[in-house]
Amino acid sequence: MAPVIRVAAVDDDRMLLDGLITWLSTVPDLRLVGAASTVDQLLAGLPGPVDVVLLDLVLRDRSDAAGNVRRLVARGHRVLVLSVWARPDQVVATFAAGSSGYVTKDHDLPALAVAIREVHAGRPVFSTDLAFACLGDSRPVRPALSPRERAVLLAYASGMTLKAAARHLGIKPETARTYLDRVKAKYHDLGRPTRTKLDLADRVREDDLEAG
Repeated sequence: MAPVIRVAAVDDDRMLLDGLITWLSTVPDLRLVGAASTVDQLLAGLPGPVDVVLLDLVLRDRSDAAGNVRRLVARGHRVLVLSVWARPDQVVATFAAGSSGYVTKDHDLPALAVAIREVHAGRPVFSTDLAFACLGDSRPVRPALSPRERAVLLAYASGMTLKAAARHLGIKPETARTYLDRVKAKYHDLGRPTRTKLDLADRVREDDLEAG
């Protein structure tokens, strides 16, 4: 018997949410456990992580789409973005922020059920819209690092502690931490999550940063 997938939804279209609630009640392996018109409301009402969050890309509260994805992913949720339309840069930024997929709302409900199951299984879901958005994305793969950000990255990734890297560069440890956080954020925004020292060393090698 297939496991029941716990689903939550964030959308400020009340009619759509009501329809989603009704439809999901007829699908044996999907259960809607939360629905809200903003990410704030959903996070306040959920006791813990759910399996998949359906997130509308553009909400009336004007919250940042990529920021919404990051907040949900940070709380342990997999995110499937839904939208009627989106600018390519919005779509790519949302995916780079950690969403597990993107589906346009012109898909039928059985197709949405398949997408939810794919995301729950850990497989990314790409629609034609997302593929074209990625192809049309002009953002550089290698982030633009300031000289100080690059220096901190190289020192830290070489094996130094952050404190030692700061001393080597003649700056305070908290300043070095700020630069390192900026480096991580820049890689994250390009869809290249960089969390650990090993990740940072990989980025230095991949981007040939020691050679300039």
